[in-house]
Amino acid sequence: MKAYYADEQKHHDPKAFLSSGAPQPNPEQPERVERLLAGARAAGLEIERPRDHGLGPIAAVHTPEYLDFLEHIYARWQHIAGASAEVIPNIHPIARGGSYPASAVGQAGYHMADTACPISAETFQSACWSAWSAVDAADAVATGSSAAYALCRPPGHHAFADVAGGFCFFNNSAIAAQRLLAGGAERVAILDVDLHHGNGTQGIFYARSDVLTVSIHADPVRFYPFFWGHADERGEGPGLGYNLNLPLPRKSGDDEFMAALEPALRRIRAFAPSALVVALGLDAFEGDPFGGLSVTTPGFARMAAAIAGPGMPSVIVQEGGYLCDALGANLTAFLGAYQSCMTGRT
Repeated sequence: MKAYYADEQKHHDPKAFLSSGAPQPNPEQPERVERLLAGARAAGLEIERPRDHGLGPIAAVHTPEYLDFLEHIYARWQHIAGASAEVIPNIHPIARGGSYPASAVGQAGYHMADTACPISAETFQSACWSAWSAVDAADAVATGSSAAYALCRPPGHHAFADVAGGFCFFNNSAIAAQRLLAGGAERVAILDVDLHHGNGTQGIFYARSDVLTVSIHADPVRFYPFFWGHADERGEGPGLGYNLNLPLPRKSGDDEFMAALEPALRRIRAFAPSALVVALGLDAFEGDPFGGLSVTTPGFARMAAAIAGPGMPSVIVQEGGYLCDALGANLTAFLGAYQSCMTGRT
């Protein structure tokens, strides 16, 4: 299995975010990359640099208004007297639609869901290279590879078509799914196993029937992202019945996660996708700083074997997983088991 990653993805270096109203060091640190690279290499993956694909594959998912905002907002922010060093919104609309603000402050509130995704001088390019890693992994699968891994950092699954949030700017998993469709896949399933619900991914495909979105995550009733990820969210319009959320009680461990994976995989098999995107969050780990679930390192191997079992061509896209001693080992466990299952089939 090949992995895709570019060093420019480390240049985004957010300094802080608000957690329960208190300033905290931002956990989405460049050091995550070093630990994830070590984990991928320990699983035997060959790391390749993705190509610069331009904005086309990103614009297939995100609006031009949003892309223009992300590319230019940092430079515009510098002209505001007394502005923060990073772009961080201090106002959010209670409804979006109709008029669009002209000011940088208003647009930041319009396009940023929370304070967890500060924008610096390097953010736009880092996010582009992260997305291009997902594009190259999708292209590898579209042209015959059984699986490929995209080391996407910054992550993506909280980003909507025109909103950043939760450390995410471009929705890499959605971009990979759309790229697979463009490459000939008739239908694509996205299975999100991150600690947090993939609200942006759900939002992008909520009214579509060509992409099935399935998410296993900590129950949002008292956990980020709070407003999405509940079991009664099933899609709308043509997408009704094409979204499945499986929220878990806080501190659920391996057995509870595996039990939720059974209906998730049943739904995916019923959809009969041409390819699968796995939104791989490692923050469900028992030792992750967010502390929401209690999956163990062997649990990630069990998870991978179950997901790889049906033998679907798969793009594995890195989502969360934050600084802890076992971060690299958790990735090794997942990718190692995934490859073993795929190899055993051939």
